[in-house]
Amino acid sequence: MTELDAQHTPQAAAAWTERPTPGRFTGRTVVVTGAGSGIGRATASRVVREGGHVVAVDVAAERLDDLVAELADVDGGGRVTPVGADITDDASITSILDAAGGRVDALANIAGIMDDMSALHEMTDAVWSRVFAVNVDGTMKLMRAVLPGMLERGAGSIVNTASEAALRGSAAGAAYTASKHAVVGLTKSGAFMYGPDGVRVNAVAPGPTITGIEVNVTTRFGPTRLGSARGTMTAPVSAAALAASITWLLSDDAFNVNGVVLASDGGWSAA
Repeated sequence: MTELDAQHTPQAAAAWTERPTPGRFTGRTVVVTGAGSGIGRATASRVVREGGHVVAVDVAAERLDDLVAELADVDGGGRVTPVGADITDDASITSILDAAGGRVDALANIAGIMDDMSALHEMTDAVWSRVFAVNVDGTMKLMRAVLPGMLERGAGSIVNTASEAALRGSAAGAAYTASKHAVVGLTKSGAFMYGPDGVRVNAVAPGPTITGIEVNVTTRFGPTRLGSARGTMTAPVSAAALAASITWLLSDDAFNVNGVVLASDGGWSAA
């Protein structure tokens, strides 16, 4: 947690109990990126416990070992196939599809990285390029890869991870904010293009979430300006609470929801 976060993080949210739905993903293959930690891990775990086959993707393959061990004997009939892969790399995209056995029923694009909270005049080309490569290019590449199969079957669900930064300008630095606005654009374009063919594309916009990810703040102007807006932040929630929102959008329970950016933020976006 950064000093900025420590100064402006609200008290913990009220207690919440996860209630998995048995069999909701039985017979479904779901690709989950960023599955080695945080929201991605929680989402992968929930899908498996609800009967699905999860192709669990993370750039750090060793992070997936604990997930596989944790879910080895889980009830519900689900299973995990771990894949160490870089979603910005075309060869890695192919390896993900191969691990899925050529069929992907749903995709949870959760892998992403933060910027350094820099404002536009402080930002380096390296930060901009890296954030867009992972958050936008990686999201697009996986969407592009799974869509032909979904269109052929006339069914599929994609959930992208936006952010509060996709809804406002006061949640992160310029690179991250712009990248998440781009994710919303990909989501809405996909929903419009493919909805009539049975493929739903939605996004979730997380608010403060307990994931253990640290932000490397290297500038002064951006963090100082952002700090003045943190007073409206809602209490942070567990990654499992975000997984509940994501798996709902992925599932047939949300069959009539397409092109939506679901703010799962405890009401922060209403402030």
